[in-house]
Amino acid sequence: METAAPRKRVSRAERERQILEAAIAVFSERGYAAASMDAVAERVGVTKPVVYTHYGSKEGLLLACVSWIRSALLEATATAASSTDDPEEMLRRGTLAFFRFLDERSSTFALLFHETAIAEEAVEAIRAQQTDFIAGLLAAADPAADPVRLQGWAQVIVGACERLGYWRKQDSRITAEQATEYLMDLAWRGLANR
Repeated sequence: METAAPRKRVSRAERERQILEAAIAVFSERGYAAASMDAVAERVGVTKPVVYTHYGSKEGLLLACVSWIRSALLEATATAASSTDDPEEMLRRGTLAFFRFLDERSSTFALLFHETAIAEEAVEAIRAQQTDFIAGLLAAADPAADPVRLQGWAQVIVGACERLGYWRKQDSRITAEQATEYLMDLAWRGLANR
């Protein structure tokens, strides 16, 4: 008689990470309405009550996914931008990191831009976070600029990045580097000529 190998226990943080990664995949593949806690639990190899213990509800799990994406996106863009002191290059590298983030986590894009009705406030918080981050980069380039104007420019850049990201999902020929250059052509040249 064969005995099953004992299951390896994982830390709470590791289990939560596993659940979030599985949930992002399930939500993006099936959409929020068709996703189930059973499907998430099955992907992780745990029972449904384990998922509920960590996140309380399907909506709680979706919001936790969006929160995790928010933190990871800021870390990716901030790390890329901080690798230079030149404001133009900061914007370029941060923008490229945004597009690469979406490439490396294609399910993230689907989750953020298809489930906004359920997680609207959380997705808007990501936009606000990125807008503040970009306004900070622009302020580094022009410390005397009106803060309201900087916020306006940052709003335009975030909106443009979102649309470029969506376009890239429809046309896989457009690389992250090309999308970054398209944004920089418009945004940085426009800012330089103001």
